[in-house]
Amino acid sequence: MTEADLLARHRAVMPTWMGLLYEEPIEIVQGRDRRVIDGSGKTYLDFFAGVLTNAMGYDVAEISDAVRKQLDTGILHTSTLYLIRSQVELAERIAKLSGIPDAKVFFTNSGSEANDTALMLATQYRRSNQVLALRNSYHGRSFATVAITGNRGWSASALSPVKVNYVHGGYRYRSPFRDLSDAAYIDACVADLVDVLETATAGDVACMIAEPVQGVGGFSLPPDGLFKAMKEVLDSYGVLFISDEVQTGWGRTGEHFWGIGAHDVTPDAMTFAKGLGNGLAVGGVVARGDLVDCFTANSFSTFGGNPVSMAGATAVLDYIADHDLQANAAARGEQLLSGLRAADSPLVGEVRGKGLMIGVELVEPGGTEPSVRAAGRVLEETKRRGLLVGKGGLHGNVLRIAPPMTLTAEEAQEGLDILVDSLAAAQAALS
Repeated sequence: MTEADLLARHRAVMPTWMGLLYEEPIEIVQGRDRRVIDGSGKTYLDFFAGVLTNAMGYDVAEISDAVRKQLDTGILHTSTLYLIRSQVELAERIAKLSGIPDAKVFFTNSGSEANDTALMLATQYRRSNQVLALRNSYHGRSFATVAITGNRGWSASALSPVKVNYVHGGYRYRSPFRDLSDAAYIDACVADLVDVLETATAGDVACMIAEPVQGVGGFSLPPDGLFKAMKEVLDSYGVLFISDEVQTGWGRTGEHFWGIGAHDVTPDAMTFAKGLGNGLAVGGVVARGDLVDCFTANSFSTFGGNPVSMAGATAVLDYIADHDLQANAAARGEQLLSGLRAADSPLVGEVRGKGLMIGVELVEPGGTEPSVRAAGRVLEETKRRGLLVGKGGLHGNVLRIAPPMTLTAEEAQEGLDILVDSLAAAQAALS
């Protein structure tokens, strides 16, 4: 069966809102290290890692061996109604790594579910359904997380279990404050936060949730220190602060283990998922113990924290530490960022990011108008040359570059060369 046949079957039985990349979508059937092979046998260098999920790459022996060892016990599942040793041990490690005092952990199956849980905790703790989020944000596809997603392209419904207000700060390139200095930008965003609290809320807001680097929003990020300044305001109102680390956690930003570390502030809660499982379904919330324990009803998770996912996630944490992947993310990220900025393409409005989270905002030459056509063309050009990258941003015009954290210097240069060539080819085709 060809990929074209599979595409026809996909369209017949899968939702129309499940988007596929490329004019001719591909099926990935095999992977090793940082490379994958499609159904036709073509090999690609992967610079998107299954939307940052395959953070260690493919066919990593240490992780596969840990999963096989658990499978050999015959126990794939027991549920949280029973003690799960690997769940307790991983929770202890994550609680310590979080830096949150007296932290407790609840495991879920995804980032959406983790954020949904964090919202439920915060609204219960504060006895309020009011939530603050950032413009251009993305927090998941569940009913509650769609409601706090500040990007119309991913907001499937206006219905909501919470009352949300959006504040400025995460997406600087098209912000009305874009031309301000870092300090003045922070001051303007904090002033906006205060204004929203005073005019658009009843004051007793449950929480603010924010991504340190906006993922689906095109790897956009504010100046370091914004969230520290915002949390000082939130604390004065008693509002909880949740850092969405689904894409920024585990050292991917290079300079810190958690993305929020760049802001020198400890949140009340953090959510995580994606890279921790390296393809296994795992997510969770780590938060202050009194916040986690605020539920007065019973609850549990059927699959969250299952023994197989816990074995794989523990091996991932070990692998990150043993191979100093946070430092590698910083080095390879600087290599890619400097190379892309030096390319000086007329299609590029901005190259931004931290570590191995890099956004390339594409514009119509000579201005700042978002160029969706350029993003689509570059994706096709990179695919043709054997490189997979992602696409996102508020307008769908941002290349998202997020290779596995195990990327080598040689692979970074290979991918960079393809990106530069693809930008030039796209410019020639569109002009």
